[in-house]
Amino acid sequence: MTRDDTAKITELQNRGIGYKRISSLMGLPVNAVKSYCRRHPVSKYGICLQCGAQIRQTPHKRTKKFCSDACRMAWWKAHPEQAKRQVYHLTCAWCGKPFVSVGSSNRQYCSRACYADARRKEARE
Repeated sequence: MTRDDTAKITELQNRGIGYKRISSLMGLPVNAVKSYCRRHPVSKYGICLQCGAQIRQTPHKRTKKFCSDACRMAWWKAHPEQAKRQVYHLTCAWCGKPFVSVGSSNRQYCSRACYADARRKEARE
């Protein structure tokens, strides 16, 4: 493994890419990449997915991917296909119309207006 290879492995590891992906990108054996990464662990800093700025990782916390809310929103706006949300086809409990819910199967109403109407009816009873 050359110095260029080790520098590239370190860069890819700092970006959060795993051993298998690094080995396939560089054409090196997985065990060689894994051994190098274990001997040379990444720093306490991560890199923002949007702007590439360094992010200080807090120990024993979830790994940060973005340096700010602005970067987080910009990245998700540019990469909507990365979201792992499921689409549910439900029926409104108030008006009976079918509606689509993204990410939650527990919704009961198609709109805030139907929710408010249902609450008003409960209050009258």
